Order: sequence, then C-alpha cells, then structure tokens
Amino acid sequence: MVNIKILKGKIMIKKIIMLVLFSIISLFAKENDMSIYDFNVKTIDGKEISMSQYKGKVLLIVNVASKCGFTNQYEGLEKLFAKYKDKDFMVLGFPSNQFGGQEPGTNEEIKQFCSLTYEVKFDMFSKVDVNGENQAPIYKFLKEQKAGILGTEDIKWNFTKFLVDKNGKVIDRYGSATSPSSIEADILPLL
Repeated sequence: MVNIKILKGKIMIKKIIMLVLFSIISLFAKENDMSIYDFNVKTIDGKEISMSQYKGKVLLIVNVASKCGFTNQYEGLEKLFAKYKDKDFMVLGFPSNQFGGQEPGTNEEIKQFCSLTYEVKFDMFSKVDVNGENQAPIYKFLKEQKAGILGTEDIKWNFTKFLVDKNGKVIDRYGSATSPSSIEADILPLL
C-alpha cells in the first residue's frame, strides 16, 4: 500500500515537471514566433498604430536625429521613398536622442524640422530609445533578428538601418555610414 502511494506521488511529480517544462518551451516558442507586425508604435503625432498596417510592404527602418553628422541622409531616405513608394516600399523614421544628445527636440519640433529642411513625407514616429533598459520593443526585436558588427546587438549611432521584406523578415542591418542610395540594390529584388 505504501509503495503504491510512493509510486503515485512520483508519477504526479513527473507530470508536474513535464507540465512546467512544456509551459516554458511554449513561452520561448511564442517569443521566437514574433513578427515585426506584432508591435504597436506611436506616430510622431502620438497616435498608436499597429505595425501590421505595413504588411506586404518592404520597410527600411531607421533611427534618425536632427543634429547629427549623418542628418543629411534624410535627403537620401526621402529620395528612396519617393522613388519606390508606389511599389510598396516604406521608410520609417524613429528619432532617438541616445547618441550625443543629437535629437533634443520635441516630436513637434522634429516633425517641423524634417518637413521644412528635407521635405520628409515618409512615416515618422515618436522619439524612442533604441538601446538600454527603456528601448522600444520594436528595436529590441530588430536587434535580435540582425546583430551588428562582430555580433553585437546594440545600435552604435544614429541612422542605423534595418531592411525588412514584405513578409516581415528582417533581411539586413546597415551602419550609420551606409548611405541610403547604396542600399537601393538590396531593396530592388524585394519589391
């Protein structure tokens, strides 16, 4: 009788352990199944939108800044957008003030700067952190999908770019010094 109780107890413990392991594996599987379309972001005007509205489009996602040595890349980004927007291509600009304080303005000031200085028509979003404890979830995801130089995840400077295909797969990551025009050859086959 005692042996049966011990046996039943061992079986119950094994079932509990299996259930816990299955739950943990399920959590990791869900995390790995995430897509760029699972995120919500705030536009530069403060409206929350789902990234799912970009399904079926090729995306170039860029952390931008108004007072950076690479700020003139706004011009190249706008040219790419204007050239391919009718072929389901979008540029998404995410201002960040994490690198040398080069994006100190409010969202309204950033919007005005981009519009008046570079006539930006591509979608711009609210200022975010792209690294660290307060990083935007979409940037955590992008960095996990495509690491930077030597396998590091952190973004090193303003105007780091992520190329995403029409299915939401992160295809490539480009450093700040990579000009928008030099990415065009990588964009074309995805259109």
